Amino acid sequence: QVRLVESGGGLVQPGGSLRLSCEPRTFNPYVISWFRQAPGNKREFVARVSQNGGSTYYADFVEGRFTISRDSAQNTAYLQMNNLKPEDTAVYYCAAGNVISTDRSLYGYWGQGTQVTVSS
Repeated sequence: QVRLVESGGGLVQPGGSLRLSCEPRTFNPYVISWFRQAPGNKREFVARVSQNGGSTYYADFVEGRFTISRDSAQNTAYLQMNNLKPEDTAVYYCAAGNVISTDRSLYGYWGQGTQVTVSS
């Protein structure tokens, strides 16, 4: 059974940092991406990383604050989020697929989601 195991969410003050982890169990996907969904909003693309970690891409709103990476030895992807803002509050989802895309419909595997709350 394919699973994506996420961890690392939590409550942080504005300007703080969090690191999310995504571990695909039983397979090594071509692309791993992070999406997020705030209450009342659609799920939106945040960042993606290729299988060897050499290619990354970010949504415009990241503005250099987030870094996505991939540890091939651990088969784990990370999303380091710095200078967090209240508008970053959302459930963050890890997704895996075989197509390089920002379109969530093209990702066949999803994690359970982890809550990130940015508040003072």
